Amino acid sequence: MIANILIVVVAALHFYFMYLEMIAWDTPADAKAFSLTPEFATASKGLAANQGLYNGFLAAGLLWGVYLGDAGFQMKVFFLIGIVIAGLFGGLTVNRKILFIQALRPW
Repeated sequence: MIANILIVVVAALHFYFMYLEMIAWDTPADAKAFSLTPEFATASKGLAANQGLYNGFLAAGLLWGVYLGDAGFQMKVFFLIGIVIAGLFGGLTVNRKILFIQALRPW
């Protein structure tokens, strides 16, 4: 039960990331949070929305696994591993902060 609660928290974080990337990307607060210039935020809005969609699918996969109960164990493991890999990749290629926020923080 505790594991499922933590998985729901991780899913909620990824829905929040989805919101930041798909809806709030070019707002002044979001641009500041991601250290973006207003011009870059506007120019990269489509890319961020695509990335946000992926975060939404990761969150939905986790919630689906929780919904399935014991039968969803492998699904939860798959999506959690996907989140860690995405966080590692983002930390290595974009910003080290991603490593801690996405890959290590939920653990």
